[in-house]
Amino acid sequence: MKKKNTIYRIGDLARLSGLTVRTIRYYEGLGLVRAIDRDEGNHRRFSERNLIYIKRILQLKSYGLSLEEIKEFFDLAAKDRSGESCRSLLIRKYSEQIQSAEWAKRQAEKKIEELKWHVKQLRDVENFFECPGRQCRNCLYKEGCDLAGQAACEDGEEA
Repeated sequence: MKKKNTIYRIGDLARLSGLTVRTIRYYEGLGLVRAIDRDEGNHRRFSERNLIYIKRILQLKSYGLSLEEIKEFFDLAAKDRSGESCRSLLIRKYSEQIQSAEWAKRQAEKKIEELKWHVKQLRDVENFFECPGRQCRNCLYKEGCDLAGQAACEDGEEA
């Protein structure tokens, strides 16, 4: 016995997916979902496949893909039912995201180390308002100081 395909109105699809009607209309405009027809009241009707597509869209968005990239993925899936081109595309996109995330991680680690250095410097400096100034000549932080080399530091004078 074949299971009957469920048909949804746009509001039902929105409720079941957790999206707004406006978002589903936007996705429809992009070609990510397609109404199968309209009912007597001219309301869009969607097949259950659209609910599956929306879940896939949300999944791919959560992985960092843009709607444009997701559209590219759906277009490939329609052309290549084996899934190999989709697999290759996702491997490439995810590899790009890994590289980007690793770069961001390195930048964040660099920033954390810089902030730790500044916290230690601020804890150790006797008089914050004399930095740069008299303390510079004997300062333990001269190597990494943003202000080292300024006239006040070189002369040992107050800024």
